[in-house]
Amino acid sequence: VQLVESGGGLVQPGGSLRLSCAASGFTFSNYHMTWYRQAPGKDRELVALIDSGGITTTYADSVKGRFTISRDNAKNTVYLQMNSLKPEDTAVYFCYARIFLRNYWGQGTQVTVSS
Repeated sequence: VQLVESGGGLVQPGGSLRLSCAASGFTFSNYHMTWYRQAPGKDRELVALIDSGGITTTYADSVKGRFTISRDNAKNTVYLQMNSLKPEDTAVYFCYARIFLRNYWGQGTQVTVSS
C-alpha cells in the first residue's frame, strides 16, 4: 500500500490549493479515504472523509463550506480542494486509509497560509 500526497505549498490568506493523494497497492474503490492535518504543536485532526463510492462526505466544522473532498476511482486518487484558506489552516496534510484493519498514512504535504 502506498499513499502519495502532492499539491501543498505557500498561499496567501483567501487563496486556494488542491491536494492530491495517489493510491496504489490496494483496490482503491473499495475503501473510504480520509484527509488529516497536523499543525505544529497540535494533535493530528480529521479534515474530511469520503466513502468508497464518493457519495458520502464528512468534514470538520472548521473547514465546512471551504474545503471539498472528492475522488476519482478510475485514477486511484483522492483530492482535497481548499478555498478561502486561513492562516490557521497551516499544517501538514496527510492522506489516510484503513485497509484490512491496518492504518496507512502518506508522507504528508505542507500547506502554509501566510501573507
